Amino acid sequence: MTAMRIAHIAVRVDDIKEARDFYEGILGFTEVRTDLKNRDHTSCHLTDGHIDLSLLQYEKGSKSKEALAAGEKPCIHHMGFEVDDLEKGIEELKERGYEIITDPGVVPVKFFAPGGTVAEIAPTGRFLKDAKEKG
Repeated sequence: MTAMRIAHIAVRVDDIKEARDFYEGILGFTEVRTDLKNRDHTSCHLTDGHIDLSLLQYEKGSKSKEALAAGEKPCIHHMGFEVDDLEKGIEELKERGYEIITDPGVVPVKFFAPGGTVAEIAPTGRFLKDAKEKG
């Protein structure tokens, strides 16, 4: 796989407003988009100009594989890496035996990294571009 950089971190929270106030007011992040409904969760995207920080609030009782991947309590849910060739990245993950947990056709593509950490890959530029376009 080509070199990658972390471009996205998703944090599972119980209260998006409270978390947004912390990341904006204390850490200086800027809101890009909030109240974005996506499958079984709502997200708020913030940035420091380099990373897309996504706050995720899952619906109560959500049992999707992605929702339960990192547990049901607040935590760093997953990290997102950008790749130049998404299809090649997916194939390499599969060849190396990593379990893809995202439904087919959904991008970004989540998988279990060594030790059970949840990670995802997406095309280069995807994370900040998506957050800005949906705003």
